[in-house]
Amino acid sequence: MHAENTAGTLYVVATPIGNSADITRRAVDVLSNVDAVVCEERKNGARLLKELGLEKPQIELNEHNESSMTQDILVLLMQGQSLALISDCGTPVFSDPGRQLLVLLAEMNIRVAPVPGASSLIAAISVCPFDLGQFQFAGFLPPKTEQRQSVLSRLSRADQPIILMDTPYRLGKLLLEVQQAFGKNQRVCLACDLTLPGEKIYLGSVEEVIRQVNNRKAEFILILDRPRRKQFGRL
Repeated sequence: MHAENTAGTLYVVATPIGNSADITRRAVDVLSNVDAVVCEERKNGARLLKELGLEKPQIELNEHNESSMTQDILVLLMQGQSLALISDCGTPVFSDPGRQLLVLLAEMNIRVAPVPGASSLIAAISVCPFDLGQFQFAGFLPPKTEQRQSVLSRLSRADQPIILMDTPYRLGKLLLEVQQAFGKNQRVCLACDLTLPGEKIYLGSVEEVIRQVNNRKAEFILILDRPRRKQFGRL
């Protein structure tokens, strides 16, 4: 079954990751003209729309209701409405809800249009001095300690740089886990609170970065240079 040509468009709209000035002119134009905004959390969506001086109906789509809301959003699109999908910050779907919706819309042949902009991943890569011509994006680790250790042990044998993410309160835990799995001399680039006043880029061995971070909690991207155990066969 495919949607008729009268179906609307889902715009996947990147929004600022911290600094509100980073929103694009096209993003503002799209948000101004869609029928409704699909947001991860209503509070954050309302804040963005208020900053832009816009009033739009909001539809929440997050990890808790994605399966049930996807069909409702599909109905609106098939009725001819155009919608903008945003996440709490940055580029939607990538490590955020929305994948189930995209799969369904592809099956229904409903148009999905990217509106590119801020991305914490690309921002971190742009200031990292490591050779990132190829890299492995490992994303968020499992929450349970044993599973995390298992994943990191496997990644420590990788041939390429590795990119990790996690929640702010797990930053210190993740650094300690990386030190244990990869060795204290593993070179890392840690990008914290990008585009915000407290933005900080830490560069050095994981042991040095742990000392410099000093239990800081921040939104972050952690980039590991090609694992030293793979390069040198030792710590």
